[in-house]
Amino acid sequence: MSNDSDVDSARDVNLPRASAGGAVHGSARHFVDHAATTPLLPQAREAWLDASAVAGNPSSLHASGRAARNIVEQARESIADDLRTRPSAVVFTSGGTESDNLAVKGLWWARRARLGVADAIVAASAIEHHAVLDPVEWLGKHEGADVRWIPVDASGRVEVDFIDHLLSSAAERTALLSVMWANNEVGTVQPVREIAAACRSAGVPFHTDAVQALGQIPLDLSEVGATAVTISGHKVGGPFGIGALVVDPYENLVAVSHGGGQERDIRSGTFDAPAAAAFAVAVHLAVEEQAARAARLQSLQIQLVDGIASVVPDAIINGPGVGDPATRLPGNVHASFAGAEGDALLMLLDAAGVDCSTGSACTAGVPEPSHVLLAMGVNERTARASLRFSFGRTSTDEDVAAITRALPGAVERARRAGSVSTDRYRAARENEVDR
Repeated sequence: MSNDSDVDSARDVNLPRASAGGAVHGSARHFVDHAATTPLLPQAREAWLDASAVAGNPSSLHASGRAARNIVEQARESIADDLRTRPSAVVFTSGGTESDNLAVKGLWWARRARLGVADAIVAASAIEHHAVLDPVEWLGKHEGADVRWIPVDASGRVEVDFIDHLLSSAAERTALLSVMWANNEVGTVQPVREIAAACRSAGVPFHTDAVQALGQIPLDLSEVGATAVTISGHKVGGPFGIGALVVDPYENLVAVSHGGGQERDIRSGTFDAPAAAAFAVAVHLAVEEQAARAARLQSLQIQLVDGIASVVPDAIINGPGVGDPATRLPGNVHASFAGAEGDALLMLLDAAGVDCSTGSACTAGVPEPSHVLLAMGVNERTARASLRFSFGRTSTDEDVAAITRALPGAVERARRAGSVSTDRYRAARENEVDR
């Protein structure tokens, strides 16, 4: 949504400039949508600018090319060191979506070929991000995959018994199992170590999307032992358009796109040396500052939950209990406000200077209830009445205060609008029946 002011002439149009906290200059805004993206770190910006001064293509053999390639490989080594994995495991991509697609399709295709089973199983949790959900559905529709959705409980935690049964009864037909490390909507942290161990024991590749987990909870990839892990730059203060799939160097993947084969022949495309350098800096700071940041975010999380309870007593906090980073991301608060459409609430809070997000996805312009909440057993009306507040590096106590100031009026107005809309719908239906 644009924050541009009216102008007299098209020549006078200037794009609004964002501050480090996400606010547009000239307006007092409170950015609490860090799960969607978080501001670029000054250190990452500096690394990008420095690397962009090197003119060579990283695949060229001359001195300038080697200098650019050195930037890429130093970034790879830095990320590997911070996440406790091998440099050869870090495959640079354009971001989380590409990494998830490469993992889901590439691992499934490779494993299916080894198994010799045309309808090999691909299993994923019912609350995955669409970057995993959609490739899984695509494999079922276009490649004949046997798709199994792993159910979750009321807090969004996957049912490990379902996984254990699948692995014990059909490991020889299972090509891939994918469970996100932490959910992007309600913040549920999954038992990935337990799942990864079970998959290793059964000889089944395991992928986890760790886009939301990086920087909020400890990530030691050597300890977890997943086959493939997805991370993304802009979620931790790096630039857009850069991410990585950290994949076992001994695991074969079928390439999703073909070309120069720059990344182990499983991901083609010219290396983006400046983005890789900035990404490495962001990952390093995310890991280095994780413990201190998590403690501060948890404090804000508890403050906001208490604040919501005080101003909207009938609000429902979705997901696991707050205050325990072992079960819920410390920067996440997800709430439902019965009788108020989430989209209306979002716009009312937006007008009050609060940037948050709804618990629903918009497909082809038609609001739909969150598949995450529905999988948790939340009814559709409540699912539509939900908002996500997510804290990050620039969040402050004043952000919490701004939300709690704006919420009562926004909820009251949204509920009033929802009531009028419902009355009009009922009246129209009654008139239809009368005719």
